[in-house]
This record gives sequence, structure tokens and C-alpha cells, in this order.
Amino acid sequence: MKALLSTFAALLAVLTLFVLNASFFTVTEGEQVIVTQFGKPVGDPIIQAGFHLKTPFVQSVNRFEKRILEWDGPSARMPTKDKVYIVVDTFGRWRINDPLKFYQQLRDERSAQSRLDDILGSETRNVIARHDFIEAVRTTKDRKPVLDDQALPDARLVTMAPITKGRTLLEKEIFAAAAPKVAGFGIELLDLRFKRLNYNDSVSDTIYQRMISEREQIAQRFRSEGEGEAAKILGNKERDLFQIESEAYKKIQEIEGTADAKAIEIYAKAYNQTPAARELFEFLKTMETYKSVITADTNLILTTNSSLLRYLKSDTPAPATAPTLPGLPSNLPSLLDVPTR
Repeated sequence: MKALLSTFAALLAVLTLFVLNASFFTVTEGEQVIVTQFGKPVGDPIIQAGFHLKTPFVQSVNRFEKRILEWDGPSARMPTKDKVYIVVDTFGRWRINDPLKFYQQLRDERSAQSRLDDILGSETRNVIARHDFIEAVRTTKDRKPVLDDQALPDARLVTMAPITKGRTLLEKEIFAAAAPKVAGFGIELLDLRFKRLNYNDSVSDTIYQRMISEREQIAQRFRSEGEGEAAKILGNKERDLFQIESEAYKKIQEIEGTADAKAIEIYAKAYNQTPAARELFEFLKTMETYKSVITADTNLILTTNSSLLRYLKSDTPAPATAPTLPGLPSNLPSLLDVPTR
């Protein structure tokens, strides 16, 4: 009898412990709980950490994260407004702010991730399609054009499109459009960003060639500016050199002119004192002309009354002695003794 009572007491103790274990549950700091009875929520969500009581064997505990969760969207190929196909990879952060609504709409995080893929992916596609590719690439809209209007006279220059928003504002547009939609599922969208933007493989080569062309145009502009500066420097050098040479030539001519004037003045004073001196000067100059004009291979055709022929031919014989002029050498008569024909 005692053995039977002991066995019954042990079974009752085990059953009591099992019932108590099924009646109490704990909630940690990073959790929030929905208690359901036959699949239907019972009471308010439990968000406070600690021990809590439920009906054993009838009610179930559904636990959800209270901390910030990650969403990493799949890479998607989508067109921009300027018909450039790009691959967009986005990521976001979210949390469950209404566990009751979350449980009623989605049940678990796996369903939530699938719904976020649909909503955020769709809004991303809509925003990208409304803007040019450059808007998604640039972080800000404050950009100065690399090529100005006077870069090159080539009409094929690629002008950079103006930026009105930039990537940051596009992210905010996607966030503003998606946040109200996910709120209906008990989800609070905290942030959304572009992880990566890349060209589609089919247009990558074309884009790279365009980038190379733009860089070459900029390099050509710099080369043209350098060549222009070089031509300007060379032109200034030639101008300065010509000016220096002109001034030097002018100075030389002035000096030579002054010297010639001095020489003529000296000659004039020396040979213009008497008629005999003037005749001697004329004779000497004629002799100098003979030396420079008459050579071994020279043929001259002169008239009989030519002044150049005056000392080469005469109707009267030359005087035996030449007039003696003061200051002239004693052998001057021999110079004047020219045979006639």
C-alpha cells in the first residue's frame, strides 16, 4: 500500500512540474511574444522581459525579434530614364514594431523578407526608371562640369547632363514610397541604401568606350592649350628677336650713315678746295670704277661721248706732265699718263 502511495505521489509531482513548466515561459530583452490559442492571438503582445503565464497545452508562444533586422535585396536588372540598363543592388534595415499585426499578416520573418523583396524591389525599379543613370551614380548634385564651352571646337564633345537630385535623394524617394506600404504589415522600415550600381554586361563596352572618349577629349583640350601657349611663347620670342634685330640694324645704319656723312664731308673738304683738286677727285673715282668694272672677262659697249670713256680715249695726247698740286705725291704724273687709242 505504501509503495503504491509513493508511486502515485511521485507521478503527481512529475505531472505538477510538467504542468508548471507548460504554464510559464520567459521573454528575453531582444524578444517580443504573441500568445495564441488554437492559432488565434490571445491578449496583447508581450514586450517586457521576464516570466509570464499561459494556459498549458492550449496556448502557444510565438516569438519575434525586437532588435533591428537586416534586409539584403537581390541584384536586379532595370532600365533608367535614359534607357541605360543597370544592375541595382540594395540593402535596408527594419524591425517589427507591431508584433500582433506582423503575426496576422506574415506569421514569420521568412515571409517578411519575401514581402520586403517585392515592395522595396518594386519601388526601387520605379524610382530608377524616373531618373537618368547619372542621378543614381552621383552622391550629390554639386558637380562642376569638367568640360566647359571653350574646351574644344569639336561639335562631338560629350556634354555632361545636369544633376537635379543625386543618389542620396533617390534613396530617400524609395524609402518614402516603401515605408507606408510595409507599415501595414507591422514593419517599421528604418533605412534603405544602394549597395552597388553597375552597368549591364551588354552595354559595359559601350560605356567604357564613351568614358575613354571623354578622357581623350579632355587630354586633347589640355594638349591644345599647351600648344597654344607654346605658340604664344614662340611668337613673343620671334617678335622680341625681330625687334632687337631691327633696332640693331637701325643703329648700324645710323652709325654707317653718320660715318658716310663724315667721310663725304672730309672728301668734300679735301677735294673741293680748288678746281684742280676737284678734277683730281673725279679722276681717282673714275680709276676706282675701272678697277671694279673692267676685268679680264668684261665686255663693254660704250658710246664715243661716254663719260666713262673719257680717260681711255682722247683726241689730244695727254700732257707730258701733270699739274702739281700742293700735298700730292711726286709720282702722281705717272698715274695720269694714260695711253689713248
